[in-house]
Amino acid sequence: MNKNLNIAVLIDGDNIPSAHVKEMMEEIAKYGNPTIKRIYGDWTRPNLTKWKNLLLENAITPIQQYGYTTGKNATDSAMIIDAMDILYTGKVSGFCLVSSDSDFTRLATRLREAGMQVIGIGEKKTPNPFIVACDRFVYIEILKKQREEKNENKEVEESGVDTITKKEIKLISTTISDASDEDGWAFLGDVGSLLQKKKTNFDSRNYGFDKLTPLIKSIGVFEIEQRENPKSRHKLIFVKNIENQVTKGNKR
Repeated sequence: MNKNLNIAVLIDGDNIPSAHVKEMMEEIAKYGNPTIKRIYGDWTRPNLTKWKNLLLENAITPIQQYGYTTGKNATDSAMIIDAMDILYTGKVSGFCLVSSDSDFTRLATRLREAGMQVIGIGEKKTPNPFIVACDRFVYIEILKKQREEKNENKEVEESGVDTITKKEIKLISTTISDASDEDGWAFLGDVGSLLQKKKTNFDSRNYGFDKLTPLIKSIGVFEIEQRENPKSRHKLIFVKNIENQVTKGNKR
């Protein structure tokens, strides 16, 4: 994504824990400039108290929304209405929807139909329809682990890391094939972009790796080659399926 992209950040305060707001904002900054930051909820309720102390620190504007009827979430409606108002102003080119609620699935789809980049952030309990409706989806649990690593200066604990499955190895393999040249080599940057399009919540951090390269190395069924970059001192990384090895690796 374009890091100069202007992004509207809309947070479902009733549905997202406040503990990792700093990590969320740092993550969002990787994808663009958050020019609008709003959080929605009923601020008369005690469950949002923890959020109040963080709003000024992170320049997030609270939007008051009373619950009109018991059992109905008025916050969702307010957030959706605001998103459409922001869309029609033309001031942003992307949205970050922070929620674990599937009610925002149609909103994400509608924003993408209008040409917006849509990033989703939520917990792993987030229903799949909302995840796949976004261009990219990041789990809060991953951001939590990153903060714990910084605070404790230790590696990710195995219990907090997903194990890569045969299905995901096959996804990487077919993506390499799709992006490869006649010799079977694919530029890793292209592979990463295509993986993100195929599976919006695919993230090497889910498996305990900061980047895609060490994840692919750890699987052991792909060949990796570094090549000189005429435009930079940083080398270009290419990957290739090792013939007959991906199938064997899928039997792990």
